[in-house]
Amino acid sequence: MRSHRKIWTTAAVTTAAVAGFVVFQNVTGDSANDSDSKAGPVRTDVRKTELKVAADGSSASLGRRDTAPFSMLGVTWTDPAAKVTGAVEVRTRSAANGTWTSWMPLETDIDGRMEAGPGVRGSTEPRWVGPSNGVEVRVTAGAKVSAKLPAGLRLDTVDPGKGSSLHAAPAAFAAETDAPTDDPSSSETPSADATDTAEPTPSATESDTTPAAEAPPVTPSETVTASPSATASDSSSPTASTSPSATLPPAPPSTVPKPPITSRAGWGADESISPQAPEYNPTLKAVFVHHTAGTNDYSCADSAAIVRAIYAYHVKGEGWRDIGYNFLVDKCGTIFEGRKGGVDRPVFGAHTYGFNRESAGISVLGNYVNTAAPSAVTTSVARLAAWKLGQYKGDPAGTTMLTAGDAGPNGFGKTFTVGKQYSFQQISGHRDGVATECPGKMLYGQLPTIRSLAAGPVTGLAIKSVTGATLSGTSYYTKSAITVGWSASTPSVFISKYELLVDGKSVATAAGTATSAKATLGAGTHSVQVRATHQSGKTTLSPAATVVADQTAPSFTTKPNLALRTGTVNTTAVPLTLKWKATDAASLKEVRLTAPVAKTYGPTTTSASHTAKSGVATTWSMSAYDLAGNTSAASVSGTPVILQETSATKTGTWTTKSSSSYLGGKSYSSSSKSASLSWTFTGRSAAWVVSRAATSGQAYVYVDGTKVATVDLKSSTTKYRDALWTKSWSTSAKHTVKIVVVATSGRPAVTTDGLVYLK
Repeated sequence: MRSHRKIWTTAAVTTAAVAGFVVFQNVTGDSANDSDSKAGPVRTDVRKTELKVAADGSSASLGRRDTAPFSMLGVTWTDPAAKVTGAVEVRTRSAANGTWTSWMPLETDIDGRMEAGPGVRGSTEPRWVGPSNGVEVRVTAGAKVSAKLPAGLRLDTVDPGKGSSLHAAPAAFAAETDAPTDDPSSSETPSADATDTAEPTPSATESDTTPAAEAPPVTPSETVTASPSATASDSSSPTASTSPSATLPPAPPSTVPKPPITSRAGWGADESISPQAPEYNPTLKAVFVHHTAGTNDYSCADSAAIVRAIYAYHVKGEGWRDIGYNFLVDKCGTIFEGRKGGVDRPVFGAHTYGFNRESAGISVLGNYVNTAAPSAVTTSVARLAAWKLGQYKGDPAGTTMLTAGDAGPNGFGKTFTVGKQYSFQQISGHRDGVATECPGKMLYGQLPTIRSLAAGPVTGLAIKSVTGATLSGTSYYTKSAITVGWSASTPSVFISKYELLVDGKSVATAAGTATSAKATLGAGTHSVQVRATHQSGKTTLSPAATVVADQTAPSFTTKPNLALRTGTVNTTAVPLTLKWKATDAASLKEVRLTAPVAKTYGPTTTSASHTAKSGVATTWSMSAYDLAGNTSAASVSGTPVILQETSATKTGTWTTKSSSSYLGGKSYSSSSKSASLSWTFTGRSAAWVVSRAATSGQAYVYVDGTKVATVDLKSSTTKYRDALWTKSWSTSAKHTVKIVVVATSGRPAVTTDGLVYLK
């Protein structure tokens, strides 16, 4: 299954340069941007218990038992090149509630085939199980008849120490012995040599390659450089030259910002267990992404402890010189310094067998075979990879050539040959270099996203709002000042700056964390965009928004005016029509009637029906608004006046009719041909008010002596106070309206209820 490292080793760990990487003693990381604890190292204990192997070598076990506290475990064996072809399974007891887990598989670390060195062991992946105090182990060799288990099988349990230990002095570290007790329910009895002991601090001769004792350490004043005759293998030992007067060269600056990194001191590394000097590559061309496998069910508050446990397992359990990874990232996105030597230097790690030279390893805490890594992880991995590659002019989205230091297949069946060069993505997955599932199917599938985040450009950039403007269709309208809001898919930590562009020119600059900027526009139509600059220097333009700046108020090309209309007349509600027409140079938004009632009309509406009280002067106030917010006002006043039929000059025979349905309670009715009523008034609009029924007849209407209409009063339903005929003039003037009875055959009657005019 996973997870990490094919370890590349070297024959001399302190003075010899291996094919171009250099070795320095007592080098510390640059802590300028690191997140450091000021506490001391944390004591970690690794307890080792031999497994009981069956006589035929086909299985091994460790009976259920109580143990000293531990939170991580793994199984190791003597020969680092050997494998367990069958299954390694463990179950543990929670220290919190005493419950036992189900059986959990431990995957063989296929990267454990290392150059032989004292103390280096084959192993499974370490698995974080949380605070535990009991364990049971079973191992099978596999189905093949010839399958045998490797020699020296043992369980290594790791207590990563407590947070309070950060304040403990290193001198307090001492070996402890834990005498295990078999669980009475277990049917297995450990062999006499199945002891569980605390691991003492390893000597300076222990490493994941060859003993440090082979050569004296290099002091900080010495620089080791590679001989041109260096070979491609990580395990080669080419001739090196030293320059005693030289000092360690400064770390190259990166083209992108450095992310926050928790230093080794910050996570409580006990440097006394790995006293060997760091080794350095000549350059860095690629980053390999890993996962630690195991579980995602951990608290980020435990991440430092998990890193300490991995460190202790690598060094005290597997016999390596230091933790294998250059960096580790937890599921909350916290970055931890891994192998010592300086986070800003090309530290030679142990993470991708055959390709450790010219590369760095970043491992994510957790298992991402079936679970996608959260955005906090992809963001931090991308930031870290971009920064490291940026130190060496790398392209996170590009490819590079790496030389194979050993033969073997990768996770896709491709076989590498020692010394040959192969093309790799500069951000690759562990499986690209080694036959493993690491970094898990899901995280591997997220590598294109990580490359995109690291390399740029900014994606998903779009204008989301233009405050201070009104959107109509596809254009915004404003008087002048606007605030443009935007969003992007790329996290802000990758964005150097934003710029607001108006007609292609930058008018405002904002930080990469900003989401808006302001601009003042001159009159006219403008193209507004946002430009985002990725930390790589690549730029992205948002789609353009059209913004029209307009400071000219709309106008009433037809001033508001009033006219009487047909409809039912009451003394409190005389029907009339309000008319107008408003226009704007850019775009009219609406027209609002503010008095005597409040109404809002769309830009194409030019009239509306209303009513007004008889005998009351009323002002009709209107305002026109354009989309930019400019406005203009206009108004008109009018007084409807009801003239009763009794005020008319009449000829012929007219009969008075009484009913509460008539205006004033009375009306005139006539069936006499040529009987007439006439009213004289000064106004600008008039309406004849009648009563109607199925037997109602017809009448002629004369205005100022001229016949203008023949009006039929017949109605299938009875109607009272019905303004049936209307006439309006452009200005107020004196007029006479006369009605004449036609005496229509079979329905001669005409009933009039008066005349209304508007002054």
